Amino acid sequence: MSDSPSLPAITGIGQIAVNARDVARATAFYREVVGLRFLFEAPGLAFFDCGGVRLMISKPSSPQFEHPASILYYRVADIQASHAALEQAGVTVEGAPHEVAKLPDHDLWIGFYRDTEDNVFALMSEARR
Repeated sequence: MSDSPSLPAITGIGQIAVNARDVARATAFYREVVGLRFLFEAPGLAFFDCGGVRLMISKPSSPQFEHPASILYYRVADIQASHAALEQAGVTVEGAPHEVAKLPDHDLWIGFYRDTEDNVFALMSEARR
């Protein structure tokens, strides 16, 4: 293996892109409904902070990228309260919060939703017993 080039030293995720048909509509959704901290915008782009990872909302840069985003799992402290807030805001619920795993010291809960651009996203909570 000494002949092979060294692999990149990845230190984390810096940015995630979420496709949008309407960037202004998606920006309002992530800012006002999901509650992510808005950072800045550029023509056709909006950026948010998500726990130190930058979330970029944009139209697909080419037809090959015109498909739904990967599913992002946003951590929340209280999944039931967060679910109720999204439901009250009229967010489409794909799957109400449910327990997916009982781990030694906590239970993992996940719920699935759709944003204004028809992308699926999830809330997750690690509830300590």
